Amino acid sequence: MKAQRFAIFLLTFFLAGAASAQKAAVLLPGSINDQSWNAVGFGVVTRLKTMGYDTAYSENVQPADYIEAMKDFARRGYSPVVGHTGRFLSAAQRVGPEFPNVQFIVSSGSGGAGKNVGSLDYDNTHVGYLMGVLAARLTKTGKVGSVNGLEGLPNMVAQVGGFRQGVKATRPEVEVRVIYIKEMEDAAMAKEAALALIAGGADFVFGKLNAGQNGIIQAAAEKKVFATGRSFGHVAAAPASVATAIIERWDEMYAAAAKEVRDGKMFGELKTYGYDAPGGGGADLMYSKEAPFNPAVPAAVVSEVNAVKKKLASKQLTLTVTKEDARGGI
Repeated sequence: MKAQRFAIFLLTFFLAGAASAQKAAVLLPGSINDQSWNAVGFGVVTRLKTMGYDTAYSENVQPADYIEAMKDFARRGYSPVVGHTGRFLSAAQRVGPEFPNVQFIVSSGSGGAGKNVGSLDYDNTHVGYLMGVLAARLTKTGKVGSVNGLEGLPNMVAQVGGFRQGVKATRPEVEVRVIYIKEMEDAAMAKEAALALIAGGADFVFGKLNAGQNGIIQAAAEKKVFATGRSFGHVAAAPASVATAIIERWDEMYAAAAKEVRDGKMFGELKTYGYDAPGGGGADLMYSKEAPFNPAVPAAVVSEVNAVKKKLASKQLTLTVTKEDARGGI
């Protein structure tokens, strides 16, 4: 009897633990193997798991399915439910009121709704501006370019506009040409756009794409010009051509938000992590885990970019970007 009662006790203990375990879900717009945005999002799943969350994820979620996918995870008790792109924001704002006890988080979103739909983002303007300073100093032709998707999305405006501002503040005479493509995931289209910029004289190509970023890297490697990446995988693919990569610390940003959710603190606004944030920026320029820039970048240029970064961190330099700054064309 004692053994039987002990077995029942253990079963009850483990069932209670399973019932009380918090669950977190991540929705991804593309493939976790893209070496870019969606791969970073999958890293968030891993980080949440180390925090004790029971995790789940769905990749290649199409816009038509955003709402139902969020509802499905919410019905099954997942909180937070993360939409890993700003395109999930409108869906989260519609679903949020139906599930007031579930925290919905949108990465790269522009805002929130109510008390349970919030957004997280790093300061796109800061990293875009630093990339602009770098491009202005590295170009030998006096022409640089940028290939991007989702024209008009707030974080895209911030990063592309910041890039143009950084170039012009450093060398006003440098030409900046911006191309927007329809798909963040289309590497072939991105490569074609990058090749067009290079044919027009650009010897530095910046970009903010998902799987499409690989197309920019390929074009730069073929034509032996500089490009920018969004992961160490991009650097590894073309170490001679990638000047640096924007390494986004989404795992840290989500970990901080998930801890608050677990502590019962929900939020319904945008939280932005720039260089001037108490804990530092939510993203930084990195070539490798040991170095921020390609060895080919002159030391004087590295010093200049670092000096600008310090001004952003101390708020000695503040930026305001408009849609005009992020316009397509020259």
